[in-house]
Amino acid sequence: MINSRIFLMVSVALFCNSIQSYAEELPQWRDDFFSRVEILALLQTLNVQLLSSNSATVVLENWCADHHMASLSKITARFVNDQDKPVSEETRKRLILDFSDRVKYRHVQLSCGSHILSEADNWYVPSRLTDQMNRALNSSDTPFGKIIAPLDPYRRTVETKIYWSPLDKGWENDIEQSKITSHNNKAIKLPKYLFMHRALVSSKSGLPISEVVETYTNEAINFDNKLVYQ
Repeated sequence: MINSRIFLMVSVALFCNSIQSYAEELPQWRDDFFSRVEILALLQTLNVQLLSSNSATVVLENWCADHHMASLSKITARFVNDQDKPVSEETRKRLILDFSDRVKYRHVQLSCGSHILSEADNWYVPSRLTDQMNRALNSSDTPFGKIIAPLDPYRRTVETKIYWSPLDKGWENDIEQSKITSHNNKAIKLPKYLFMHRALVSSKSGLPISEVVETYTNEAINFDNKLVYQ
């Protein structure tokens, strides 16, 4: 009787482990119509939230928390050491610069836990920030938006680009699109970058502080420990 119980317990444990292993091997985004519509809804939701907010950092922290992407939903800015990108004439005009104004370039990856959610190229005017803010920008992993928060900044979107869509244009009129199914657990191949925002950041007084280009990655929809294939 005892041996039978032990055998049953071992069998149940092995079965549960096999189910868990199988679930972990499944890609999060299988190449079927439902997954593609779900991705489209997620991308549009994130896009709208970013466009309607004055702080991309706050949006990303809330996004990270809502989707349980890390034990601590905190956005950190990891410096990318690459070549300086000179400010363009168009950006100089939007920043209302004269010849004496110095512009500094900051390139970071914005991460929540192990997820790199976006990369940001930022051209800012140090003389329009406090000394404390400039020191923090040079030495800390705090995102730009949090550092300049005392200035009560607001954003104006200058440009947006969608790099990839899970569904072809006109999918809603194509009945064949809804027949996309997958019986072999094939994953959708997501590109690294999904969409981009260029925004002008100004203080409450209306003085431009910086121009930022934020490029959002497929990690923004890589939830829990599931896989996003590139």
